[in-house]
Amino acid sequence: MDDHPVFDPLAAIRSPTDALSDVYLTGTVFLDIIFTGLDSAPVRGTESWARGMGSSPGGIANMATALARLGLRTQLAAAFGDDMYGDYCWDSLAAGEGIDLGLSRRIPGWHSPVTVSMAYEGERTMVSHGHEAPPPEEPAPECPPAARACVASLEKGGQEWIGHAARHGSRIFADVGWDDSGRWDPADLADLRHCAAFLPNAAEAMNYTRADSPRAAARKLAELVPLAVVTLGAEGAYAVDSATGETAEVPALLIEALDPTGAGDVFVAAFVTGSLAGWPLADRLAFACLSAALSVQEFGGSLSAPGWIEIAAWWQHAKTFDDQDGDALRRYAFLDALLPSGTRPGPLPRAVPTIGFRRRPAGPAGTGRR
Repeated sequence: MDDHPVFDPLAAIRSPTDALSDVYLTGTVFLDIIFTGLDSAPVRGTESWARGMGSSPGGIANMATALARLGLRTQLAAAFGDDMYGDYCWDSLAAGEGIDLGLSRRIPGWHSPVTVSMAYEGERTMVSHGHEAPPPEEPAPECPPAARACVASLEKGGQEWIGHAARHGSRIFADVGWDDSGRWDPADLADLRHCAAFLPNAAEAMNYTRADSPRAAARKLAELVPLAVVTLGAEGAYAVDSATGETAEVPALLIEALDPTGAGDVFVAAFVTGSLAGWPLADRLAFACLSAALSVQEFGGSLSAPGWIEIAAWWQHAKTFDDQDGDALRRYAFLDALLPSGTRPGPLPRAVPTIGFRRRPAGPAGTGRR
């Protein structure tokens, strides 16, 4: 495995005997197949050709990979099929990214969930297929292993493990999925009482609070949770810290997007990293916006996540070339004291069109067969 992180943002708070995980998360791992370069949405009854394609682990793997690439010790509890897709996702996460899958399980006869994502006009449309994983042979523990933080997706009816983890000292960072029912019942956010931060997008925040703007929605959510962070898409992000009364807003960066799949997960991962490291709110928000912006320049949700070397390269470029506004240079000046120098690891794995090629035997003198 390549040493992707090259920098430990939590080095100052670790001890030589510290075996504590940084982040625990659980959810569904999908095999993502991403098409880009579509001029418009597919039209019924026609065939569309995409100019680009990539495959990578998706779903909860997006956030797990982003956390690991930023140097956090990441534990993922998920189900994996025993098909080739499951093999690929497991190897990519465990061997390729160094994610601890000790709490995950392989399920004989269960095929991996699959998502096809089509990116066009700055957005994406997804089609997914899968079956619910069978329950484990042994009941899952009521409380996950000790971790500095947990990332949870809020669900209707709540999840008992979130409260257990919070009472045992983990900081809970929560997001939420789209409500297909259209109810947007605030009661579905009951687990916010256990959370340190809530990070919905603008549409989710406004629907749950019935607010007429994302910023008003953030202020309402801050009445339910210590820190409310609302992502604003192309406009950046806005945060309200109800404990201190502080607010922060960071605009989006000027970056051309290839594939927005997983950008929200990368945002959350970067914000969690800055929060555990104790950075100021505005710096955490800026770092999350930057990480998400860098991710949309590559195919795929998980394997598009940036590492520290890529963040450092962007910062060096931003200081050298005049393609960002002056405010951006001032906003990201905190990176000078953070970024590693002198380390040149190999390139990060990226999404590729084909999951794996068959090995071909070499021909005479290693020339290959014709």
